[in-house]
Amino acid sequence: MSNQSFAIDGPGSLLAVLASQSGPGKGGSSSSSSDGSSDGSSGGLSATDVSAYFKLVFLGLIICVSLVGNLLVSMLVLRDRTLHKAPYFFLLDLCLADAVRSAACFPFVLVSVHNSSDWPYSKLSCKVVAFMSVLFCFHAAFMLFCVAVTRYLAIAHHRFYAKRMTIWTCAAIICMVWTLAVAMAFPPVFNVGTYEFIRDEDQCIFEHRHLKNNDTLGFMLMLAVVVLATHGFYAKLLLFEYRHRKMKPVQLVPAISQNWTFHGPGATGQAAANWIAGFGRGPMPPTLLGIRQNLHNQHRRLLGMEEVRSERRLGRMFYTITLLFLVLWAPYIVACFWRVFVQSCTIPHRYLSITVWMSFAQAGVNPIFCLLLNEDLRKVLRAHLPTYWRTKQHLPQDEAYCIM
Repeated sequence: MSNQSFAIDGPGSLLAVLASQSGPGKGGSSSSSSDGSSDGSSGGLSATDVSAYFKLVFLGLIICVSLVGNLLVSMLVLRDRTLHKAPYFFLLDLCLADAVRSAACFPFVLVSVHNSSDWPYSKLSCKVVAFMSVLFCFHAAFMLFCVAVTRYLAIAHHRFYAKRMTIWTCAAIICMVWTLAVAMAFPPVFNVGTYEFIRDEDQCIFEHRHLKNNDTLGFMLMLAVVVLATHGFYAKLLLFEYRHRKMKPVQLVPAISQNWTFHGPGATGQAAANWIAGFGRGPMPPTLLGIRQNLHNQHRRLLGMEEVRSERRLGRMFYTITLLFLVLWAPYIVACFWRVFVQSCTIPHRYLSITVWMSFAQAGVNPIFCLLLNEDLRKVLRAHLPTYWRTKQHLPQDEAYCIM
């Protein structure tokens, strides 16, 4: 197959080029492999054309699902006041970042795949796209780490969490996450040959080399440490919930009596009644003092059972997102460490392609699992459906047919 480059003017021109390559008698009708041998079919596509076609279709599907899903979840969080809470502010930041990544980075991958794994633009634009790709990767890792910390505080230290986790605290955490992500992604811009177009990956990304050649080891170790620390906090949260599931037996402690004023851990309200009735002499019983002190601290509420269930549901949703991030990025991280520690290594092209496209898919799966696992988001989605659709669902079957 001849190496030709085409300019993409729109979806129509892309489909026209693919059709011209797949039609009989065109440039793609008879192709040969790199060693000059025929592919075995005179009128079919070569293996390279089929691979490029599936890459284009798959990445186009990822872009559509990511944009629609992330923007939908973002709109639900912004429009409904019941979702204006710390966990949903973090979810809004994650969704908007994935949407921008899909809109700003993935179209360049489409262009490179269509141009036979070649970068048709300047080196500066390649550095900009690579910087954005690395930025969004580290942003997701740091944000998921902060979410894990706040999920642990919401269960283990709920009073502190309810008092301190305001909208300004959330804004400060989000700004801190973006600052850390920029600090990790920006320095390689100044290193010559660090951000390059990787032909096997069809993208501009950080070029991972042997540890003696550049700072790839520190770059990858930071990402691995953040991901492992995130799962460590979820493991700590799971252990905390397990330890507090077992109810301890009640220990009866005898009350202390001073002139018929019973007080102490085992005292009841009878001590106050005895003192008011005049049976006690002396100072006010500690029981009444404790009651008066509690009246001044009513604003310090405890975590109720319904709040516990809500926090646990949010914890399961965010842990699912974190686990998906690990599953979809771990194969690519393994390939990067392979390049770091093994000098002159050759990674199988099929494995590298699968790992890269798995990392692309991470931008589209988050909103799907958020809607599946979060009942509050589904309720808000149903509430914001068009009035005609909601009316049609509540009508009897016969009346619905009449409307149709």
